[in-house]
Amino acid sequence: MRHVDRLPYTVRREDHVTITMSDGIRLSARIWRPTTADRQPVPAILEAVPYRKNDLTSTRDAIHHPYIAGHGYACVRVDLRGTGESEGVLLDEYLEREQRDAEEVLAWLAAQPWCDGTTGMMGISWGGFAALQVAARRPPGLAAIVIASFTDDRYADDMHYVGGAMLSDNLAEAGTMFAYSTCPPDPAAVGDRWREMWLERLDSARPWVLEWLRHQERDDYWRHASLSEDYGALGCPVLASSGWADGYSNAVTRLLSRVGVPRKGLIGPWSHKLPHLGEPGPAIGYLQEVVRWWDHWLKGIENGVMEGPMIRAWMQESVPPSTAYQERPGRWVGEPGWPSPHIGEVAHPLRDHRIVCADDDPPKAGGAEAAERVHTIQSPLSVGQFAGKWASYNAPPDLPYDQREEDGGSLVFETEPLAERVEILGAPAVDLLLSSSRETAQVAVRLSDVAPDGSATRVTYGVLNLAHRSGGGRSEPLEPGEKYRVRVPLNGVAQVFPAGHRIRLSLSTSYWPLVWPAAAPACLSVHESGSGLTLPVRPPEAPDGMPGVPFGEPEGCAPPEVTQLTEPEQAWTVSRNLVDYRSVLDIVKDRGLQRFEENGIEVGLRACEKYTSVADDFGSVSGESAWTMRFGRSGWDVRVETRTTLTSDDTAFHVDATLDGYEGGRRVFSRTWNEDVPRVAP
Repeated sequence: MRHVDRLPYTVRREDHVTITMSDGIRLSARIWRPTTADRQPVPAILEAVPYRKNDLTSTRDAIHHPYIAGHGYACVRVDLRGTGESEGVLLDEYLEREQRDAEEVLAWLAAQPWCDGTTGMMGISWGGFAALQVAARRPPGLAAIVIASFTDDRYADDMHYVGGAMLSDNLAEAGTMFAYSTCPPDPAAVGDRWREMWLERLDSARPWVLEWLRHQERDDYWRHASLSEDYGALGCPVLASSGWADGYSNAVTRLLSRVGVPRKGLIGPWSHKLPHLGEPGPAIGYLQEVVRWWDHWLKGIENGVMEGPMIRAWMQESVPPSTAYQERPGRWVGEPGWPSPHIGEVAHPLRDHRIVCADDDPPKAGGAEAAERVHTIQSPLSVGQFAGKWASYNAPPDLPYDQREEDGGSLVFETEPLAERVEILGAPAVDLLLSSSRETAQVAVRLSDVAPDGSATRVTYGVLNLAHRSGGGRSEPLEPGEKYRVRVPLNGVAQVFPAGHRIRLSLSTSYWPLVWPAAAPACLSVHESGSGLTLPVRPPEAPDGMPGVPFGEPEGCAPPEVTQLTEPEQAWTVSRNLVDYRSVLDIVKDRGLQRFEENGIEVGLRACEKYTSVADDFGSVSGESAWTMRFGRSGWDVRVETRTTLTSDDTAFHVDATLDGYEGGRRVFSRTWNEDVPRVAP
């Protein structure tokens, strides 16, 4: 990234500005704005997240907020209530109170003498969610939003549930927020009140996974703040981005196709990162694009920002399987709208373990008999250990590895070696005619690029809890032995399959630990006569739609100095004990102890996840998320330790959690939870 130190406007920064809410709670904001704004007011841009502006997001914030401010905007980074230096407590994600707070902050900004009354919102992940959710409420003065790594459907396409199946990230994210919501404010900002504020957070805390488990079906809890309930609610222009390695690769195209406001989409090869920090690369000059967006929609400058393709996507070339990539080779392609007129759905029947292509040899004699062929699959729990994370964070390396071992416990179909290059852009889908041995079952579907040497790189995947086969978010038990037609959508992707490679489709009845297993193992019978793969094919001769150089070099302001005091640690270890048949996935993410030199605060963050199972005993699965967060400065030393363990049987989920707070090495708070949540039938 090129660090820019000369910008059109000189910027001043205020580190702890309090904004009082209607209920008396004061939120803490860091503000960057042009020094000339007092006499020449500018639009204001809000980012609101719970991740601590004084330390944990200060490096990231310092790259983009002063850059945007230096182009003539007041950038305001607010800690949500109950986080960082903001008062109150944070009890869950995306609550009504959070959105009202954002509306009140926007109104406060518009009333400031240095603001011209026009506002925008931006953010990635929680910040992207917040911007989209608040925009759907249409607060006065909100003129446009810029969002990254977000969803419009909190139930069907977030880290909690996919296809009605629960993700292990439901536990992992709950563990993350259990820790973040119980961290202390900085005494340097709030003074002696820090201890009172911290103890209030500790005393109000609870494991968020309990609430998320109580809503295993689509209900009002998930409908709240999901734009998918009413796409017409969005009333302002939106610039939306994500990455193919992110868990949120589907929402950009869905948004483009369903809202009626001016919109642009951008999808790169990235994990859960902003595009100017994108990993895997190439990163792009995203902040230049953001400034152009704000200039047009907040200042009324005619700069052509709406010209060109509606969506720009990175068409990924074939790569060998790896858990991390520095770069993904490929090229940018642009589409004039979504759905795109350049992309056609091509259906491929499944026959005799083959994905049938149009130019394949016709079926041999006995085709009618072959059409009735039935395949059975009951996968071992080990299928999924090389699946990587639901959303790649690129730390530790967390992308899926070679799929050959996974395919050993799967039902596999594949093409002959391709005679010519195939490119897909969009969401593949698999149609299955199947029956189950039990009332409840799940199916995971993987699409892989198989090289001539046999190595298999997962391209995309999808999961369906077959009790949710009707798509309404409600459970309907299966009738064992009865045939059902189901469609499993896969995550959207842009991918090249070179000539000489094979396209492989793999079906499994478990995908642990990425997906929490069904209540009991089930055997699926897949009938070839009603099953097929549909690919969104973009012909290689289709116009790329990207005139000139698509993006500039990544730019941003120089981050503040951070001193690494102890070494970080990263690990992703799969182990199997062939004595007791115990399998374990251990994940360690440890930043080490860091000192932020601007304010002298020292911060340590260590997160460990462990997922365990024994043989094919579905009742043995266990997930654990443990966090240690330390904050200190001369004469001040505070530590928070959390641990959440989730197990299950065929009737209930079991949550055991602990929270401990330490000051100066002495434990000053401790609480334990042991609660059960019934599984939703079936």
